Amino acid sequence: MRLTLQHDCIRSTSTLDSWVENQIFALRERLQIDEANVRLAHRPEVSPPYEVNVHLVTPGPDVFAEGRDHTLQAALNKVLSQLNEKLVNRTERRERRLSSNRHGRRGPESCT
Repeated sequence: MRLTLQHDCIRSTSTLDSWVENQIFALRERLQIDEANVRLAHRPEVSPPYEVNVHLVTPGPDVFAEGRDHTLQAALNKVLSQLNEKLVNRTERRERRLSSNRHGRRGPESCT
């Protein structure tokens, strides 16, 4: 997986970067991620000033999440919460589809 981390008016620190990296890498247990693009921005002229955008490139549909808040940590937590929710929904949809395919199929004996 390739991770791109962009900082817009936020100073890059090893603590911040490694925390974001660990959070994104933890998602790989539930989803194959080919590429992750994360943008951290501070816009003091708007409220709330902190914005986080995540774009996960996956074999299926890409996953996007965006969050804004008054602290960077709160914005990051909102985005991680959105990503987790989207992954749960994606997994549940897949399981329902597979389950309905198994139950909805007719065997050759039912065709006359």
